[in-house]
Amino acid sequence: MSDMATLRAQAAAARSAEAGTSTRALPRDRPPEAEVRFTSQLRAKKVTRDDMEWYEVEGYASSFERGYEMWDWYGPYTEVVSKGAADATLAADPEVVYRFNHAGTPMASTRNARLQLWADDTGLGQRAWLNPKRSDVQLLIQAIEDQDVREQSFMFRITEGVWSPDYSEYRINAFDLERGDVGPVTYGANPHTTVSARAGEFLASIDHMSPLVAREAHARLGARADLRPPQQPAPATAPAPAARAEGRSIAMVRARLLAQLGDE
Repeated sequence: MSDMATLRAQAAAARSAEAGTSTRALPRDRPPEAEVRFTSQLRAKKVTRDDMEWYEVEGYASSFERGYEMWDWYGPYTEVVSKGAADATLAADPEVVYRFNHAGTPMASTRNARLQLWADDTGLGQRAWLNPKRSDVQLLIQAIEDQDVREQSFMFRITEGVWSPDYSEYRINAFDLERGDVGPVTYGANPHTTVSARAGEFLASIDHMSPLVAREAHARLGARADLRPPQQPAPATAPAPAARAEGRSIAMVRARLLAQLGDE
């Protein structure tokens, strides 16, 4: 069983070997619209705005210059969002909505001015004003107050990124938020949007799998052709002994022939 450091080194070597002399812009199988989750302190309070009461929810949807674990086709690597990666997209005034768990009806948006975004030394910040009359908003605020929801996330498209020379770290230098979303999520810690990304969760759960699930996983992995050991050539077999000639032997025939010649 390989430890994480060994897996990282093997994955980096595989990426480097495939890239060769070319430059790879994105991790293999990275989704066009990636979701990245970060631990973020959420704050919710009631405020008056435009002569109406709103729930004001504030926090950071991302952190800059802080590495987090990701997985691609080859294995684990570290991903970092660079400070300044949001500058271009924020300057373009993107249309972004505020949602819980990247699903459901938007609760606020930049278009109705009830969602504000900014970037600072910490990361991508957001502040949203939510309608307290909505049942989904009430449930979200209660979950935040009970600390059942403590994480934030954002959906974006990478527009500029670069691998480290040894392919162990991927740095996002610019991303696009247009038609993306930000907001709280149930679980934090990094992307869980592709099969490769979930590979890390799978490996972490192997030691705790029930025997039934473990046997099924073992059987399915064993059936994959790319994981089977190479076929060894069959050992050479010794040639079968020649069958004895039927009838008289050559020596007997020769002796009889000589006898016949002597009688003549």
